Amino acid sequence: MSIEQKSSRNMAHSVSSSTLADVLERILDKGLVIAGDIKIKLVDIELLTIQIRLLVCSVDKAKEMGIDWWSTNSYLSPNTALEPALVEELKARIAQLESAAKQSS
Repeated sequence: MSIEQKSSRNMAHSVSSSTLADVLERILDKGLVIAGDIKIKLVDIELLTIQIRLLVCSVDKAKEMGIDWWSTNSYLSPNTALEPALVEELKARIAQLESAAKQSS
């Protein structure tokens, strides 16, 4: 009996446990950066270098850090098309530049 009691006293119990949801919430709230470099060398001559940077965070956290490239990418956000007035202004400027280029030639 003393052996069983001794082994049960040596077991440590976790006071706080984190579920996968808790860990994921913390990562998305704070952010997680993974960085690494891969270098291929042959006789001290570097042939290839690949730098890998990965940021895992929530959209809100990314916007807070100033990262929001997806909101201006027309492929990812079709609502970000150029305004018609801006398109017309650009067409007029192109026409003006083309006529100026023809006159100078």
